[in-house]
Amino acid sequence: MGPRDNLDLAVDEVRDFNRMYTRLIGVLDYPGQLNTPYTLSEARILYELARRERTHVSALREHLGVTAAHLSRTLSRFEERGLVTRERHHRDARFQEVLLTAEGRAAADDLDRRSRDAVTRLLAKIPRNELGRLREALATARGVFTNPAEPEVRLRGLEPGDLGWIVQRHGAVYAREFGWNAEFEALVARIVGEFGAGHDPARERAWIAELDGRPVGSVMCVRDERPDTARLRLLLVEPEARGRRLGEWLVRTCVDFAREAGYRDLVLWTNDVLTSARRIYEGAGFELIAEKPHRGYGSPLVGQDWRLALRGSAHD
Repeated sequence: MGPRDNLDLAVDEVRDFNRMYTRLIGVLDYPGQLNTPYTLSEARILYELARRERTHVSALREHLGVTAAHLSRTLSRFEERGLVTRERHHRDARFQEVLLTAEGRAAADDLDRRSRDAVTRLLAKIPRNELGRLREALATARGVFTNPAEPEVRLRGLEPGDLGWIVQRHGAVYAREFGWNAEFEALVARIVGEFGAGHDPARERAWIAELDGRPVGSVMCVRDERPDTARLRLLLVEPEARGRRLGEWLVRTCVDFAREAGYRDLVLWTNDVLTSARRIYEGAGFELIAEKPHRGYGSPLVGQDWRLALRGSAHD
């Protein structure tokens, strides 16, 4: 037998790594180690549900690569525990949607925290000067295995036609996902119209997120009525682009701009049903300061006011 080529060697090394990593994951994620009642499969499903406002059951099954029977049994157990609800799509009864309840969201957050703590304990044993080498190795592995055709993601300023796109996509996405009527689209049109009619580029800005050259997200930073205060408005990420942390990127860009522009506070108003957006706001440091029930866009809702103190602004 002649000398082994690189492919044979790589096969053995990947298999060796898989065995080591499987043992490591077993230590980190085995339910007994994390003191949770969920199996690895249940934990994975909870994690995926937590990344979405709501999702078609068929889309969830395809993404996870599990059988319909397995997913159905798991969701039934989740329903019995009060973690999820399932309902028919409001426009197409052929499709069933699933979403986490407040209890389910809390369970997913707790599971995520426990898993993160476990990884933190593992990495705390590694010398700090080795962590950089580890991250570089992980980035190299991701780069090797990533599809070369992976879509390009970027953030940019407004271009002709973007304002109309923001209005149209807000109206379409929120009607499909929450059943909101034309009142919401009209509100978005007023906000966009005021911005387009005249704004101070040094103090007000809007951004578009692109995926392979197509707009898939938006956010605005505009001056509020209160002095030294900016307002974050019209955060949107298309369903097809979710899971890429575009929402976090858009919000972080808005926060950075508001701070650099010299504002003292950044505020926003949203509704409690927009759970994924709220998680992004919380992650960026916003604090919930007020809630008030209202009936808007054809649905009973709870409006929420959030505030972020921009420490280190030009006024501090």
